[in-house]
Amino acid sequence: MFENLSERLERSFKILKGEGKITDINVAETLKDIRRALLDADVSYKVAKEFCDRVKAKAMGQNVLTAVKPQQMMVKIVHDELADFMGSEYTDINIKGQPGIVLVAGLNGSGKTTFSAKLANHIKSKRGMKVLLAACDTFRPAAIDQLKTLGSQVNVPVYSEDGVKDPIAIAQNAIRTAKSEGFSVVVIDTAGRLAVDQELMDEISALHQAVHPTETLFVVDAMTGQDAVETAKAFNDRLDFDGVVLTKMDGDTRGGAALSIKAVVGKPIKFVSTGEKMEALDVFHPARVADRILGMGDVVSLVEKAQEQYDEKQARELKKKLAKDQFTLEDFYEQIQQVKKMGNIKDLAGMLPGMDKALKDVDIDNKTAYKATEAIIQSMTVQERRHPEIINGSRRKRIADGSGTSLPEVNRLLKQFEGTRKMMKSAVNGSLAQQLRGMRRR
Repeated sequence: MFENLSERLERSFKILKGEGKITDINVAETLKDIRRALLDADVSYKVAKEFCDRVKAKAMGQNVLTAVKPQQMMVKIVHDELADFMGSEYTDINIKGQPGIVLVAGLNGSGKTTFSAKLANHIKSKRGMKVLLAACDTFRPAAIDQLKTLGSQVNVPVYSEDGVKDPIAIAQNAIRTAKSEGFSVVVIDTAGRLAVDQELMDEISALHQAVHPTETLFVVDAMTGQDAVETAKAFNDRLDFDGVVLTKMDGDTRGGAALSIKAVVGKPIKFVSTGEKMEALDVFHPARVADRILGMGDVVSLVEKAQEQYDEKQARELKKKLAKDQFTLEDFYEQIQQVKKMGNIKDLAGMLPGMDKALKDVDIDNKTAYKATEAIIQSMTVQERRHPEIINGSRRKRIADGSGTSLPEVNRLLKQFEGTRKMMKSAVNGSLAQQLRGMRRR
């Protein structure tokens, strides 16, 4: 989502390459380039200037150590300022209460209803809480039906009242239902408009005052850039919300909204939505986003995504199989399914340092990336999956024909599997040996 900005900043830092120290002249040239990069990313001139002024103040006040090059020092200063501009640290949502009440506001087309369902799914799956969705958008045709459809996808019930046009009455009844039926959280989807107007502001303000939410989130389309920032400011002046949600961050967005909102509105970004799937919702960590902008990757988020898909029991069983050389093609297939659940392959790879740049022009489709591999394994018999060593020439030809692939593709997969098995076995055995040595020393 920040590809162009990352490239521009990288070029800016090269101005300092080979310099022995930071001076007024080389810093001025670097900051001029950084300011242009921010403006191209749709950051407002005022915010870009303030950012560069703060970077300059820090840079000129630094005593550059002999072990640290000026270029490296500037990257560190810019990283810290980027994180600070976006909120410094992650700010959690407040869902404490009996029940906790989350009010979701925003304009039509911002992805507000979809986010409401995603948030309900996030709270239910990540925090293990019982969630009720409240359909209070009585303005947009089919909004209630859309929320019901999305709610059924994530197995979260939706409270609605047919024919009722009063969102306050619906919300209050939803909260009463949640209390009587033991729901921990109520997520209220509200009405929007095509633009900020008095009618919308009066309605959302009245609803806010009536239900006293523990958390109010404003949803904004990141693709609208500075318009998103101005809309957020207009809403906050009237509603005083707790945090911002940026949607469509996987689209053609330059990142200006993410970089500007906290500085202009003074409210933290709490979530970013990066796709249509109900799982495509990420908690916003400013420092991690700054890492990615500067090409440092986001290994922490990658590990967290992996941990969500793998439980300890599965990991222990897999470790035992690997140690005993019992890892089969069935296990290989299962690992592929787990990786696919983690999200878009290109996005996952981009969390590794330097990979965002390497994959910039590479088109990776999640649907087709593993298609041939899955087809080949599915064309094998159970015996062949469990004992790949029995797959001879005639079996390979049959598998290729059955999977609609070629013999070289089957050979390549089997070679890949064997290499993976050896590598994983070696890693596990090395870890076990290290543990045994530690036990002997104790």
